[in-house]
Order: sequence, then C-alpha cells, then structure tokens
Amino acid sequence: MRLIRGLQNLARQARPSAVTIGNFDGVHRGHQALLARQAALCGAGEQRVVLVFEPTPREHFAPESAPPRIQTFRDKLACLQVAGVDAVLCLRFGAALAAMSAERFVREVLVDGLRASSVVVGDDFRFGAGRQGDLELLQAQGAEQGFVADGLASVREDGRRISSTAIREALAIPDLVAAEAMLGRPLRIGGRVRKGLQLGRELGMPTANLMLRRRPALRYGVYAVRVAVDGGRRRDGVANLGVRPTLDLQRMLLEAHVFDCNEDFYGRQMSVEFVHFLRPEKRFDDIGALSTQMQADAARARELLSA
Repeated sequence: MRLIRGLQNLARQARPSAVTIGNFDGVHRGHQALLARQAALCGAGEQRVVLVFEPTPREHFAPESAPPRIQTFRDKLACLQVAGVDAVLCLRFGAALAAMSAERFVREVLVDGLRASSVVVGDDFRFGAGRQGDLELLQAQGAEQGFVADGLASVREDGRRISSTAIREALAIPDLVAAEAMLGRPLRIGGRVRKGLQLGRELGMPTANLMLRRRPALRYGVYAVRVAVDGGRRRDGVANLGVRPTLDLQRMLLEAHVFDCNEDFYGRQMSVEFVHFLRPEKRFDDIGALSTQMQADAARARELLSA
C-alpha cells in the first residue's frame, strides 16, 4: 500500500481509482462497510484509494475541543492495508484546503488527481468551504465529470449507530467489550519503542515506552494487555497509559511491561492490545507506594489474562 502525502505529490494517476473519503479514526465496522462497498465498485484494473486528512477538520477549526484519537495514524494505515486498500492520499487540512470550494475539490482532487471512477462516502458526508458539499452535490458532479457517487447508510446494532463518537464514549469509561464490538477487533495502540527514564527497570519491572503525539480516546489508567513486537506472537503483560502524575510528568506515554521477558525492545515496533481495565491512573505519595501498586497490578493482570 502506498502513502501519498499532499496534493503536491499527487501526480495524475496511471489507473482510475475507486475512492472513499473520511477520517477513518478506528477503521471501525462502519468504515469497514464503506471499504467493502468501495471494493465492490472497484473495476478491473482500477485501484482502491482512501482519502484522509491530517489534522482532521475539527482539529484545524477547534483544536481545544477536537475529539481524542481512537488510534494512531500508523495504526490507521495498518488497518487500511489489511482491508486491501492500494493507496492512501493524506491531505494536510489547513487554511487553503478549508477555503476550497466543493466543486474545485471534486475537479482538482477527485477528477484531475485521482481519476475517480467511483466515490463512496457516508450519507452524512460534508466537504468543501463552509461544508457546502454533500452527497447530492457529489452525485451531480459525478454525473457531469464521469464518476459514480454512492452514499452508504450508517451501520447500526441494537438500534445504535456504530461511529467513532460512540467508540470514544465507550473508551472513556472504559468499556473495552463495547468498543471491541464496534471496532470488530480489540483496541490496539502501536508505535516504536523509545528509551525512557528506566524507572521501571530500577523497580524490577522494565517497561517498553511508546510516546503518543496525540491525546488518545482511551481512559488513562492501568490495563492487562497482550503485546506483540515486530508483528510476532502476542505475550501477556501490564501497561500504564497516562502522564505519570507521581513523577510530575505531563507527556503522554504508554508503558508496557511484558511478563517473563528480558528482551531489549528499543527501536522496535510494538503493538499493545488492551484486554482488561485494572484501575485509573493516580498519584502516589512516593516511589515505594508506586512500586507496591505496580506489583499488585502485575499480579492482577496475570490472573485475568490466564482465566
């Protein structure tokens, strides 16, 4: 799968494209339905292209109130690759793109850039300056420009719409079972392992540290997890997601301790799967109290993961 960053890198495509557009945060079951419809419309010799935006429009217009991310950008790309997508076009959402009319977006991006033969969006999709573009406009433009525009109704279960918003609400509790049902898979956060303060090693519980650039939707706290390194088998462990208030640090960090393992993970890709919520993140009076709680958390995680 190719990643194309920005319109400046979008040379006219050699093959026509079946396109779908959105944020795709979580690549949940609703997104999966869009991707399945895209695949059904993709003709022989065509390519499947997903168009996403970084930052998201809400992060551009109202960064302080924008929703947290369900997954990292890298995890999103991995899910799209598994879904069989050929290319992802990532457009930087800034003032220029925000001011682009819906008609110009269709002409320059979808027609001239991607040679769209079909475009699939959610039935509530909006685009263009002032959110003036909708499915009806897209279908009218398609009739003029030579592509098919299709709107897909939301996926619902037990009367509730499956959406990134609903998943964020579940993760804030956290209700990992509900989130997994909507995602169609367990929640995972991945990244490259970085060197940290090595406090865990000093306390007898070495951790692999993943720095998170954006605020995650998952509630800060301690979790029983399963960890995979470089795509290998998953191993049991315990992890803390948060800002480590006992140490008066503010940078978001995911720290994972893999049970019965002495490997050096620095620089390697790690994926952390969240299985059980143990407790919220909290401040302890001293390092000794923190160490005692870490041992208790590890014992509880072992118990839950072996059940």
